[in-house]
Amino acid sequence: MDAMQQLYQQLILEHSKTPNGRVGAGALDTKIGNADIIGKSHQVNPTCGDEITLVAKFDGDKVSDIVWEGQGCAISQASASVMTEMAIGHTTAEIADDNLLFHELMHSRGLGLSDPAQTEQLGDAVAFTGVSQYPARVKCALLGWEALRAAIQNAKE
Repeated sequence: MDAMQQLYQQLILEHSKTPNGRVGAGALDTKIGNADIIGKSHQVNPTCGDEITLVAKFDGDKVSDIVWEGQGCAISQASASVMTEMAIGHTTAEIADDNLLFHELMHSRGLGLSDPAQTEQLGDAVAFTGVSQYPARVKCALLGWEALRAAIQNAKE
């Protein structure tokens, strides 16, 4: 394993141990507080049993806070953590663009993105490039991202 792969593996482990935005069971409504605009989504990966319930709070078109609770493998928990870190403070359009890029990365079969600017845009999320080599694990990495996409859609409705 080369140094970059080791660094990525360490980043995933750190995010899975102390995930951004994760709250204890039943604390979602308390942590989000009184918000005018919120979106909520519950997603399950039936293949492995990973699940996440995510609540996003909005200030206009920007995500101002994300909290989530869930259970699952290190990949699903770390990916939701990285996604949370990336999304707060961004507009829904920026998040949609990041989400598309992350999906493209997850379907690259370990090759990553060809455009360095896109790789830079994803920041820490590029740590999941190695995960894309394992089709059974791709859904784990995408779970939190799908939850945020659905929460944004829910808030718009």
